[in-house]
Amino acid sequence: MLDPTPYRRLFPISERLAFFNHAGVSPVNTRAVAAMNEFNQLTAQMSITEYRLETTERTNDLRERIARLINARSSDEIVLMPNTATGINTAALSLPLRPGDNVLVLDGDYPANIYPWMNLAHRGVLTKFVPQKDGGLDLDLLLSRVDSHTRVIAMSTVVFATGFRNDIEAVGKICSERGIFFVVDGIQSLGALPLDVQAANIDFLAAGSQKWLLGPIGAGFLYVRAELMNQLVAGPYVGASSVVDPANFLDYNFTPLPGAERFNLGSQNFVGMYGLHASLALIQEIGIEHVAERVLSLAGSLIADLRDRGFKLAASTAPEHRSGIVIAEVADPAGASARLEQAGFVCIPRGKGVRIAPHFYNTEDEVQRVGEALSELSHEGIANAIRA
Repeated sequence: MLDPTPYRRLFPISERLAFFNHAGVSPVNTRAVAAMNEFNQLTAQMSITEYRLETTERTNDLRERIARLINARSSDEIVLMPNTATGINTAALSLPLRPGDNVLVLDGDYPANIYPWMNLAHRGVLTKFVPQKDGGLDLDLLLSRVDSHTRVIAMSTVVFATGFRNDIEAVGKICSERGIFFVVDGIQSLGALPLDVQAANIDFLAAGSQKWLLGPIGAGFLYVRAELMNQLVAGPYVGASSVVDPANFLDYNFTPLPGAERFNLGSQNFVGMYGLHASLALIQEIGIEHVAERVLSLAGSLIADLRDRGFKLAASTAPEHRSGIVIAEVADPAGASARLEQAGFVCIPRGKGVRIAPHFYNTEDEVQRVGEALSELSHEGIANAIRA
């Protein structure tokens, strides 16, 4: 099992707080801070003609690292983007959907993977909601909603408000067998759990870096399966960097690039990309399998402890459904989260409870103590209710 001790110093916030909001916005580690400072120093001391090659090499290596993380066949299937929603919107507006088509989404999913599909209503595309079961996706319910007009299934790898890990490979198989496009929001698992886009038959995968990837806000990526490129309609946005001869500004050769870089509009968030590069390098230095083992072990300890303390959890805790997110249901999620932060535990309210999301550098002691603190608050609330 991974020993987090050598890495805790990279997260200075851990010296004063037990941080459990990795499903929200993670603290930026010191390696990412150093990398972002490095880029800022380049821009302060050099002209862009002097540092352009270095930034190109760094971003190309980032795309290679992302491709390895998700088992894409090539970095040509990766384009860097500012956030998950930009990637999902790119998918929604680029797929060849027609009036009468429908898109299946999971009820209770994050809005970034709901609104881009609802936004297609003016084109006659219907968004259909699949009910949750036990906090996440039930394959039988999904299949009952599929019909001859279903062209897209879109969902998250992990449900943000319950912690339920959806069976992405099973959904991908359904899509592959029926000729349905599969669009995935990966932000609640990438960096914590492995994901193989080939094994899961994923067509589009979008994610930002500020959660489990431990990167900065405003950096992320979109994966587009290579075989899909020729089926896509003209994208929602285009820019000088979207075409085959981007530096020939006055030729106007509007020939899209053959790979995912056709969705690169131009000026990018290089500061954020440097930070994401450093954070992803850290995760890959440890190994995503080791990170996942550690995250699931901490989540398992948390589940067992909260159960013993009598808490109801928001989702199925079967091993195949577990993620890095555990949500303990409480009467006043916002109040309990605020009290926990006062006691040194950073959690946030989600759904019907308090969301606790440990990463690999958290300790077993922190997990034990947050359970104790939550239990004390719960008992205190019961006592106050009796007095009232």
